[in-house]
Amino acid sequence: MRAARDGANIVVAAKTAEPHPKLEGTIYTAAKDIESAGGRALPLIVDVRDEAQVRAAIDEVEKVFGVIDVLVNNASAISLTGTQSTPMKRYDLMHQINVRGSFLCTQSCLPLLEKSDNAHILELSPPLSLDPRWWGPHVAYTLSKMNMSLLVLGWAEEFRSQGIAANALWPRTVIATAAVQNLLGGDGMMRHSRTPEIMGDAAHAIFTRASRECTGNFFIDEDVLRAEGVTDFTKYAVDPSVEAMQDLFV
Repeated sequence: MRAARDGANIVVAAKTAEPHPKLEGTIYTAAKDIESAGGRALPLIVDVRDEAQVRAAIDEVEKVFGVIDVLVNNASAISLTGTQSTPMKRYDLMHQINVRGSFLCTQSCLPLLEKSDNAHILELSPPLSLDPRWWGPHVAYTLSKMNMSLLVLGWAEEFRSQGIAANALWPRTVIATAAVQNLLGGDGMMRHSRTPEIMGDAAHAIFTRASRECTGNFFIDEDVLRAEGVTDFTKYAVDPSVEAMQDLFV
């Protein structure tokens, strides 16, 4: 939505084509919102686990837009469970979406990113950490998210000479998303969250930086915006009367 206000061309690549009782909107309602904000949208049904779907989506993007300036690897599965309590089906899902999906989407987008004058890859993943407190309680999930960040470390170096930036972005606080509402704490935790707009604004700030000068970073949303001169974060609070809860991995 933040990019749409600049008139950006935006591909909405996600699975939700039909309304879901616990997930607001579909790729088509998202596209409508983007176009209402001033952007141009291309909604595509994509399961990032399916190589054929991802490749077909990028072929369509090339036909319609011809170039990709920004790839956001946002799709993610979560299960905050210990080893004994993590079914292998859930383990596989987290790694197929979080790590393999990121790798596949980036690999598929590379030919179109190479055409951009300011290409950015952004992983929604945390700063790299070997702190045991993040690993002990939910090692499978942590492994999948840290592997996303390891991709950033590798890609920043691999694509440096091509001028393609690779960075990670993570929130300082819990963000009011469907995952928080449905899986992590319901209305109570939502009150202690910030709105998704803080991540959108931080991502926008990253994308408007020179890709050859801004790569290999593990950004925190609040730090990015403070560097842009933002000092008042109450506008992002779901409930300004309560303190925002710190997110995992921070």
